[in-house]
Amino acid sequence: MIRLFRFLAPSSLSVLLVFGLVFLQSLSNLYLPTLLADIVDNGIVKGDTNYIWHTGGFMLLVTLGGTLAAIISSFFASRVAMGFGRRVRAKLFGHVQRFSLHEFDTIGTASLITRTSNDTVQIQQITIILLTIMIMAPMNIIGGIILAERQDAQLSWVLIGVMPILVIAILVILARAVPLFTIVQKKLDRLNLVLDEGLTGVRVIRAFDRNAHEQRRFDQANRDLTDTAIRVNRVVAAMMPVMMLVLNLATVAILWFGSIRIDSGQMQIGALIAFLQYAMQILFSLLMLSMLFIMLPRAQASAARINAVLRMKPEITDPRQPQRADSERGYVEFDHVTFRYPGAEEPALSDVSFRAGPGQVTAIIGGTGSGKSTLVNLIPRFYDVEAGSVKVDGVDVRAMTQEHVREKIGFVPQKAVLFSGTIAENIRYGKPDATDDEVRHAADVAQATEFIEQMPEGFNSVIAQGGTNISGGQKQRLSIARALVRKPEIYIFDDSFSALDFKTDAQLRAALKPEISDATVLIVAQRVSTVMDADQIIVLDEGHVAGIGTHRELMQSSEVYREIVYSQLAAEEVA
Repeated sequence: MIRLFRFLAPSSLSVLLVFGLVFLQSLSNLYLPTLLADIVDNGIVKGDTNYIWHTGGFMLLVTLGGTLAAIISSFFASRVAMGFGRRVRAKLFGHVQRFSLHEFDTIGTASLITRTSNDTVQIQQITIILLTIMIMAPMNIIGGIILAERQDAQLSWVLIGVMPILVIAILVILARAVPLFTIVQKKLDRLNLVLDEGLTGVRVIRAFDRNAHEQRRFDQANRDLTDTAIRVNRVVAAMMPVMMLVLNLATVAILWFGSIRIDSGQMQIGALIAFLQYAMQILFSLLMLSMLFIMLPRAQASAARINAVLRMKPEITDPRQPQRADSERGYVEFDHVTFRYPGAEEPALSDVSFRAGPGQVTAIIGGTGSGKSTLVNLIPRFYDVEAGSVKVDGVDVRAMTQEHVREKIGFVPQKAVLFSGTIAENIRYGKPDATDDEVRHAADVAQATEFIEQMPEGFNSVIAQGGTNISGGQKQRLSIARALVRKPEIYIFDDSFSALDFKTDAQLRAALKPEISDATVLIVAQRVSTVMDADQIIVLDEGHVAGIGTHRELMQSSEVYREIVYSQLAAEEVA
């Protein structure tokens, strides 16, 4: 919690204002019972109407001042808490953006969403409570005890006997509730995970008729969360009856012993009323503190989860003295590269070496799981190599900033990802300042203009979240256009033509040639027809290079490549 509250520094003035207003509100609360006692003893008992009006009017002013202080303090406390939550979410999102793919896999997307949303809300709520109660409750308790003792010292023994009972009840309930709060957040992670999988995979679920199975999974996760939340709420709910029982018993005891002292002439009626008011303030303040102590463990659990993300250091970081690669343009070199995924027994790539230059098309082909996508993911430094080096323009990518490396690359991922917004906005994602002509030209080259113009608003047509309102091939072509509009030094197409038919594939590759004539192109592909015309083909087999050369050379020298070619030619002939 202390680490998180460092974000409050710029709001320190608002925090001090809230504390000041809460202090004034507490003063008014403590002063009112004394005025009430004076009215009873000096006004009502003595029949002094003028005194009643004078003191009563002053009480109204004090009450109005306390009310205004409470309203203003609540307003600013809410603003501080909401601003704090905004900054925590921004800090989390900014920090997560620097994560490598390994960190994403470690925490999980569903858990990151929960920590950014629900956990942050818990912190916001406890911030409001801390700002308003942290000053008021202790001040009411301490001030109330002092002022109650001034009214009648003997009657204060009732409070001395009641307060330990309340403290013990609070500690017992907290001891049972605290461990459950952490479990609740984990159950919420699980629920979000099942929900996310159910929504994003709805087409697969329906295709395999697994609706009932997914419903059972969700019901199970929902039931687990509900049962745990009910257990927590049962424990917490026990606090209120205990508090009210003790509060009412204390009231009865005060009235009982106070009436005895009044009857013996040792206490005035106004003093008893004031003492009762102070006792109520003390006990209600303890009740407020108990609610704070109940919410604090859950907020602490949320804070720990948020801090766990903030403390996680990204594996891939920029060097302290980065180098720039400006002397050459478009050169990619793998020098005896070995890479192993974290926790894997065998490396995904072993001793891979090749070189690609501008004006050259390098194709990467191999069986499923041979390491094709892994290889191209090392160039933009999504992962760092275990041994060897990956160089861009003659400089090791680990010696450059990630921004400098990636601004040289136009990347088209294996899974086409589009964002909600218009088609033009999605294409401009590769180059925010691209003109309309550049956007249209990129779409022309990517063979996307035809279907774009058939849409109701053309380039201003809205793409739904995840691109669900267009086909897989259309999404793929827009992804290619997004990379083309950038005009980078290095193009990486990670199996980007698999969703295209043979005719569109051929037209796209023909249109690409003049656009990428002075750039380095790396194409990951499954189809032999896509790679046959490449300047060099790299054949991967279980993470090892099984051959490098042109199509003609590999047909003579690489058995793995021949098997791939013959299997696909046979399939085409059968088709």
